[in-house]
Amino acid sequence: MAVVLVVTSAPPLVEGGHIVIARALRHALEAAGHEADIVTTPSNRFGRQAAAYLANWCTDVGQTGDGRPVDHVISLRYPSYAVRHPRHVCWLNHTMREYYDLWDRFSAQLSWKGRVKEGFRRRLVHAADRYLLRQNVSRVVAQSQTIRDRLRTFGLVEADVLYPPPPPRAYRCDGYDGDLLLVSRLTPLKRVDLVLRALAHPAAGDARLVVAGDGEQRRALHELATDLGIADRVVFAGHLSDEELVEHLARCRAVVFAPYSEDFGFVTVEAFAAAKAVITTTDSGGPAELVVDGHNGRVVAPDVEPLAAAIGALAADAALAERLGRQGHADTAHLTWASTVERLLEAGMPHRRTGTDRAGAPPAVS
Repeated sequence: MAVVLVVTSAPPLVEGGHIVIARALRHALEAAGHEADIVTTPSNRFGRQAAAYLANWCTDVGQTGDGRPVDHVISLRYPSYAVRHPRHVCWLNHTMREYYDLWDRFSAQLSWKGRVKEGFRRRLVHAADRYLLRQNVSRVVAQSQTIRDRLRTFGLVEADVLYPPPPPRAYRCDGYDGDLLLVSRLTPLKRVDLVLRALAHPAAGDARLVVAGDGEQRRALHELATDLGIADRVVFAGHLSDEELVEHLARCRAVVFAPYSEDFGFVTVEAFAAAKAVITTTDSGGPAELVVDGHNGRVVAPDVEPLAAAIGALAADAALAERLGRQGHADTAHLTWASTVERLLEAGMPHRRTGTDRAGAPPAVS
């Protein structure tokens, strides 16, 4: 039995996918006979990231509270990978995206003085990440090809890919007679507004949608649904408990998830675990890696008309939704937490690499 710490950084009162992954990973480690715990380290607001990186660097993950040595550390996101341990694998959820792939979108909102200031901070973060991901961890394993490609694009490090399985819940399928389901935080990058506009398009027919989740755009999305004349076909269910989510997945016709460049997107594997097809877009990132158009779901251009056509087709054809959903279930059946734990602990065994040298590394791709 090993003592394993799962380390992730999070701002106060925010629960993202990495927290779900951390809890599921701890549960899987314990099921495998290990002793595990979650350490949540600081992730400060803009302008205070240097302090957050330093706080993580200084966090003691070498011993438990009763003095026993920690055998392995698995970190998940920035800046938690700054913690130091000789057996440290980073199962990367994402770096600080505003300073990487979202830089153009983020910096466009700043004044010229703000762009200069944030540009300087961006260079510092890039330098810190390059050092930490190359020298501070034993291995970097990305949670999707999208994340791996970002690492390559910005010259940080080479990484293997290991997709997270769905969180351990009692998924089931009760049929395909329900409404379409969208599960997401209601924030701009999730593009719930695009789905609502597609639902209002004639090609979507009379499809109905349940929107599960909460966030900063909730009021605006309510108003948009009213303005589009589809308020009677959209139910905003708010935040769902684990049991409520399983119920909605079991009953829905299919799942719609059309974010912009999502890191991974648990929604996809959770839908497949319930044998439900997923409708997504070509630029959705992680979801488009697992959804194959016409095979286990639909992958369409991120525009209203093609998305509406995909929604309308599945809403009108339960047999099609069932065929695609059951294929999605079969395609992801190999994603298990037992094998994930084994691969991550193997990847965290100590070895030092220089730069992006990966020669001789065992594969961690599933």
